[in-house]
Parts: sequence; structure tokens; C-alpha cells
Amino acid sequence: MGNYVIRGGRVIDPAAGLDRPLDLVIEGGRLKALAEPGTAMPSAGFEVIDAAGLVVTPGFIDLHAHLREPGHEHKETIATGTRAAARGGFTTVCAMPNTDPPIDTPERVAYVYQRARETGVIRVLPIACVSRGQAGQELTDLVELAGAGAFGFSDDGRPVYDGRLMRRALEYGLLTGRPVIDHCEEPGLAEGASVNEGPVAGRLGLRGMPAAAEEIPVARNIALAELTGGWVHLAHLSARGSVELVRAAKRRGVRVTAEVCPHHLALTDRWLLGAEGNAHPPVGTVPIPESLGPYDTRTKVNPPLRTWSDCLALIEGVRDGTIDVIATDHAPHHWLDKACEYGQAAFGISGLETAFGLLMTLVHADLLDLTTLVGRLTAGPGRILEEAGFRVPYTFRPGEPVDLVVLDPDVTWVVRPEEFVSLGKNTPLEGVTLRGRVLLTIFDGKVVFDGRGLRA
Repeated sequence: MGNYVIRGGRVIDPAAGLDRPLDLVIEGGRLKALAEPGTAMPSAGFEVIDAAGLVVTPGFIDLHAHLREPGHEHKETIATGTRAAARGGFTTVCAMPNTDPPIDTPERVAYVYQRARETGVIRVLPIACVSRGQAGQELTDLVELAGAGAFGFSDDGRPVYDGRLMRRALEYGLLTGRPVIDHCEEPGLAEGASVNEGPVAGRLGLRGMPAAAEEIPVARNIALAELTGGWVHLAHLSARGSVELVRAAKRRGVRVTAEVCPHHLALTDRWLLGAEGNAHPPVGTVPIPESLGPYDTRTKVNPPLRTWSDCLALIEGVRDGTIDVIATDHAPHHWLDKACEYGQAAFGISGLETAFGLLMTLVHADLLDLTTLVGRLTAGPGRILEEAGFRVPYTFRPGEPVDLVVLDPDVTWVVRPEEFVSLGKNTPLEGVTLRGRVLLTIFDGKVVFDGRGLRA
């Protein structure tokens, strides 16, 4: 545990209503004081970190990431994934259960915790399966899985298609106090689709996935949550209609929470055209790099990149609180998984190390304020975890262990996947210049990433 004085930074802590310059004193890994700038501070035995011109926030929390262990360690491991998370400013990551074998027993939940203790550098909370083997046929023992420490239940990568199974899951979720997290996809509309249904799909000759393929299960899940009183958490929303459904449900008092990913906020389906898509805006808040060609499989993600109208609706949902959380859906793949025809390639983007920089494009475009952004990365997910019985640091509390990140909102840097700590180099952002970077991450009072030397 370290002793640090972090001096002169703009402290943004949405849960505590803080957004002003403050000094932080960390002693023995715990927050000793938040003090006005220039207040006399201890020096002997303390490392002084100059945060002037920088932003200091609680550590980010990712409710949705794929760490691939066990079974797919050639794509990612808990060791590499947590180091990538630390570089991205994340101090807590919730790991999805679509591993091999899937996390559908208490013993496998315990295994993830064990590997995180042995090899991880930040906090890992496992998510367990809704159905045995993620086959969508038989419910897992949700009560036992919760007792083993599962934060929630999901068949992510696959939807819980059977309405009766979803209803039972929500009812058992009431006994555990944990959410059922659904990948909202109507298989009949999504089967064989690679991209968003629309003009871009038609131009490229690729089968499209309509927004209705997401909106229909969103509406069903909301109806079942309303029926049962259970808690449904909607993963990686991408469509305007989904936001409208969630907003209306929340007004009615339905127990629904929702997340969105950085790429669905900042990128559009024009990216599938490659650099020539820049001639056919809107492409999002980031110009498409010249190195990106049409049919580049690094743009393939599920749900797909959609239109600028969808992006704007998602951004508004983040602003007004309809969407509680920004989560990465970090989906690392081996290069072979993407080295094929577009329709055959794996879905997913490796997103932990680029999340903050990509999200800052929204701030620099005046589409989102920094305090709201930080809130959806800290207080939003932190309160969801707290509601589920997991108290992790998402605000600065004197006397408690510190999870913290120091950010430079203005420094520019070029995305170079070969420099990623993650084993997954699959990002369409290769060669993109982003403005905003994580410089320092402290987990449980210890520095787990120091990137101050990367500052341009």
C-alpha cells in the first residue's frame, strides 16, 4: 500500500457532487484527506504526484468485458485483460461467462476469483450463465451461483430467447438481488447478419440486422421485468428505439438498467466502407483512418455499428440518465478470427485501452460533458454493483481504500494496437489520433499502471 499526495488536479467525483481542484492524501492505501489546494501536506515518506492541468476521478468500472479465461487463453487471459483494463483506467471489471467451459457452476465462479487473485492486477467480478452451457434450455442454479459470488447472470454472446426461461430467471433473480443481463437479439431477424440493415449493408452486399432485432427483445425483457418485479440489465444497446423503450419503462418504475459501449456512441456503420466513408458522412465523432478499407472485419461487432441518428439517441440517453452505464464489451480475438470474409469473421472489438480516448471525442465535440461521462464510468456502474451487494470504490470516501485514475483530457496520441497489453489487437481505430488519455491508475491504494511517460 502506498503513500501519495496527488496535488493540484481537478477532482471529478459525480457520486459526491465534486468537480473542483483538490489535493488528495493517500496513506497506507487509504484516503486520508481531500484538501483545498495549497493546504500543508505531509512530505516525508509520501510520493508527490503533480496533477496540475489533469483530472482525478475514482477508478472506472466496466460491467461488461470478456477476459476469455478459461479455455480461450490464446485470445486473452485474466492477467493480460486486467493489465489492459488498468491501462484504460478501469479498477473493476465484470467478466462475462462465455468461456470454455462456461461459468455455469459455483466451482467455475470460484475459479475466476482464484485466477484473478493469482494473476490479475485489478478487481474481477465474475458473471455467471443464465442457462446451463449457455444452451438456452435449462436454468442454472442462480441462487448457488450468487452465493459463490456471481455479480449477475447472462448468456451474453447469445440471447435468452425463450420467454419462459427469461421469466424464471428474473423470478430467481429476485431471490438473489442480482440482475439478469441480456444480450438483446431476435435470432430470426439477426441470423446470418453481419452489419446494420440499411444503405451501407446494401452497398456492400452484406446481410443486415435491423434495429428491430434488438428492440423486440428489449420490449419483451421490459415486459417480463414489469410482470415479475425482477431486475433486468440490458447489455450494449445500439438502437434509438431501444433507448426510447428504456426511458418509458423507467418512467413507469420498471426495474431496468442499461449500458452502452464507446463504439456505439462514437462510430457509425459508415466505417464499414473504409476511408472512402469519410466522403459520405456522418461517420461519427472520429474520421475513418486512411488505412481502413471496405469490408475490414475489425469493424464487425454485435450489435452492429448503426447510424448517426442512433448514436445521437444513445448519447441523449447517457446525458439524461436513461442509460446508466458505459461499458466496453471488450472482446479480444486472435488475428485468425478476423482474417477471413466479413460474414465469417468473429464479432468484437478490443476496447479496454481505447475506451477513454474514444469517449473523449464526444466531450471535445460538445456532445457530452466530462462530469457526466465520468459518472457513467464510476457512479453509474458502482451503484448497480452496490445494489447487487458488491461494495466497490466508486467515490472518494475518507478512511477507505482508494481506486483512482489520473487523466489528461487534452493530450493527443495515436492508437497502435501492437502496443496494446491486451492479446486482442482487433480494433478499427488503428492509426486514429485520439485526444485524452489515462496517465495513472491506482487500485486498492497501489499503482497498477503508470503511463505518465507516455504523455506527449
